[in-house]
Amino acid sequence: MPKKEAYSAEKIQVLEGLEPVRKRPGMYIGSTDTRGLHHCVYEIVDNAIDEAMAGECNTIIVILHDDGSVSVEDNGRGIPVDIHPKLKKPALEVVLTTLHAGGKFGGDESGYKVSGGLHGVGSSVVNALSTHMKAEVYREGKIHVQEYKRGITATKLKVVGDTDKRGTKITFTPDPVIFDTTQFYMDTLMQRLRQQAYLTRGVTIAIEDARETRPEEDTKHPRLYRFQFEGGISAYVKHLNESKEMIGRPIWFEKETKDGVVEVAIQYTKAFQENVVSFANNIHTAEGGHHLTGFKAALTRTINSYARSQSILKEKEDNLSADDVREGLTSVISVRLKEPQFEGQTKGKLGNAEMKTAVESVVNEKLAEYLEEHPAEAKEIIGKCMLAARARLAARAARDSVIRKGALEG
Repeated sequence: MPKKEAYSAEKIQVLEGLEPVRKRPGMYIGSTDTRGLHHCVYEIVDNAIDEAMAGECNTIIVILHDDGSVSVEDNGRGIPVDIHPKLKKPALEVVLTTLHAGGKFGGDESGYKVSGGLHGVGSSVVNALSTHMKAEVYREGKIHVQEYKRGITATKLKVVGDTDKRGTKITFTPDPVIFDTTQFYMDTLMQRLRQQAYLTRGVTIAIEDARETRPEEDTKHPRLYRFQFEGGISAYVKHLNESKEMIGRPIWFEKETKDGVVEVAIQYTKAFQENVVSFANNIHTAEGGHHLTGFKAALTRTINSYARSQSILKEKEDNLSADDVREGLTSVISVRLKEPQFEGQTKGKLGNAEMKTAVESVVNEKLAEYLEEHPAEAKEIIGKCMLAARARLAARAARDSVIRKGALEG
């Protein structure tokens, strides 16, 4: 039997700075495949979106460069460049080289009322996973520049010129040692950027493909796209329903509660599938969360309540099920809150329990108002839901009949 090595203090590793990110990148960006690669762009874009949500930015530009790098520029306030009082380094350097450092942790005392990205988590992680990162900050009439290599500061922060611009430009080159592929796809990025433009009403988001050689999948696209949607999530719902036969126009409402802002757009179609998409601080919560749970509960309750109040649903009839009221439904739920609790670093699920009550309350109130004020459209929606219920009951009866027949024959 081989001799066992002693498990002692010298065996304990302490990873410093951004070493943990390079050691276990999947813990921070979900994976190191093409999804993780594109997630790096999303992290930087999310920080620009936070500036937009703070009312400080109205233009975001993403450029895919020929050397394999990508840049994200916004016209926000610019990451601060003054010296951090505790760490005695420029704030920009602290943000991009230190995990859990940034202007989004202090609630009312921070630089943001609501945010989806976290400077110092997203930005520094992307820095750690890049062979090279260059940060340019346009602030107070000066252009400030600093460069990094694999998350480590490579140059001192310096002023390289004057400017009348403001904002931040981050350019990074993904590390091929970390990622399975470093090939960006315009199509993948466009989907995300279009989504963000719908969620951030009035903000212009552009993407330019400046690569000489493009992936075959991207050659079908023009080299430059600009997204701007004054209709917000109402326009987003229309976009999702483009190929479907719609019932009425999108129902849209927004309300500020003590726990945050709730915004919802709803439109029924004559299709059978439901398509409900949820967001928290502009982050797509693909796995849902309490805001989505609250929406579903309120939708079922409100539709049933209206159907009974109008005697469309008779006293002896069962309530419509959750599946009945969501058949053919397309909806976008967007909440904005001060302290989002996301489950997992890629923020797939919202964990704030208070948002269930907030969304439920707003949907109960606003959807009920809409149905009362638009009786013809309400009748068509209820009719669609009742048709789904009849189909469900008929399918169950047919299945029960087959089971009984099989039992008798057996």
